[in-house]
Amino acid sequence: MEKALDVCRTEGATYADIRIVTLKDENLTIKRGNLERMEIRTEVGFGIRCISDGGWGFAGSYDLHVEEISRVARLATRIARASGAARKKPLEMVPVEAVRDHYETPMKKNPFDVPTEEKLSLLIDVDKQLSEHSPEIIKITSANFRGHSEDKIFGSSEGAYITQRILFSGGGFSCTAVKPGTTPQRRSYPGSFGGDFSTTGYEYFESLDLLGNVSGVAEEAIALTDAKHCPAEKTTLLLDGHQLMLQIHESTGHPTELDRVLGTEAACAGTSFMTPEKLGVLMYGSEHVTLTSDSTLKGGLGTFGYDDEGVKAKRVELVKDGLFVNYQSSRETAALIGLKESSGGMRADSPQKLPLIRMVNINLEPSGWKRDEIIEDTKKGILMSINKSWSIDDKRLNFQFGTEIAWEIVDGEIGRILKNPTYTGITPEFWGGMDASSEDDWRLWGTPNCGKGQPGQVMYVGHGCGTARFNDVRIGVMQQEGK
Repeated sequence: MEKALDVCRTEGATYADIRIVTLKDENLTIKRGNLERMEIRTEVGFGIRCISDGGWGFAGSYDLHVEEISRVARLATRIARASGAARKKPLEMVPVEAVRDHYETPMKKNPFDVPTEEKLSLLIDVDKQLSEHSPEIIKITSANFRGHSEDKIFGSSEGAYITQRILFSGGGFSCTAVKPGTTPQRRSYPGSFGGDFSTTGYEYFESLDLLGNVSGVAEEAIALTDAKHCPAEKTTLLLDGHQLMLQIHESTGHPTELDRVLGTEAACAGTSFMTPEKLGVLMYGSEHVTLTSDSTLKGGLGTFGYDDEGVKAKRVELVKDGLFVNYQSSRETAALIGLKESSGGMRADSPQKLPLIRMVNINLEPSGWKRDEIIEDTKKGILMSINKSWSIDDKRLNFQFGTEIAWEIVDGEIGRILKNPTYTGITPEFWGGMDASSEDDWRLWGTPNCGKGQPGQVMYVGHGCGTARFNDVRIGVMQQEGK
């Protein structure tokens, strides 16, 4: 680390930092009784960022010998000088306190200390019970586990020296029911697209109780095959847990990323309708909507001690009582629009990748309701759960989501199951119609597959929410039977 920073200074860099990272990742999947995936990967390397002549330079390597570190540091500074020559205005960064500190994910059981055979045995049992539940109807089954750890050393020419060990684990299962003449129906637990994950130890995966939930999930999948279609109408919509998480992710998390707003993500990920002139002016939602970015919450997949610029974890309000008040930012982008500090979310998924503004834990704060109270207060509506599909435009304004399952609500009671539910909306109108969100079922959900950047990076992020109610929402049917 010291060698890299010394070489950057000698080569003329006005700022430099280095990340030395060891990644470990274990992915296990059993599908239809077969081992579909068993990947155990370790990656060790470093990345150097520097500023010279007002421009950024970045280079990295998997070779940690001193000679290679010197070569890469010189390369990073040459890239920075070339970058600076093409800039109209030298870049600036908001200040950050340079600290010496250590952070470690709290855990009881390190998932990498648990034998792979033990994890596979549980997944095999889950998959087997799913397939044996109703073998004439349940045709596709899968169960999976993932464990991930990062050991990072961060040092900067400003004097920061930070070590971190960040770890997460989790998983889930799914099954698909098929009956002749109907569309296949999938049910997942505890969420779709891999399940749920938390920055805690293997004890979190155990707490999901996969085996204990097999029967109920399989029965819902079977019931969906004969269920009525979700009607096409405007109505009151309730979203819970996993679906509300994705709504927050797509329509709040991404459009408040300041690099998207400023256009540096436009080619791959798109831009944002939440442009700087709207900051402090735009009513993003109703007075009941407060959304935060918080990397300090225990167990969140976006929880850490410091980001990859050495900015300490913090809580930032993005929307307060409906008003758009802040962005997710970096030290550079914060300076560009006159913010006093970074929101602290710069992260890279590899030592060989440049850090980007990434979501941490983006949360909908509860508005004082309980879940049952929201349901009992709803005369007519629909409750949707577990994401199945999503589509949103490049400005994060117009969207359509589909869920695995829905239930009618009539006179304050949950009624029959409905299949193939979808809903559409325009982001500020949709959040403007929210009049309640619950506290008693509020929890942090984790998704480890948020994509962004060129070359692409996949980051793990979290979202805290309970159940929320939205008025005058257009719902519809994904497809009719046989079409």
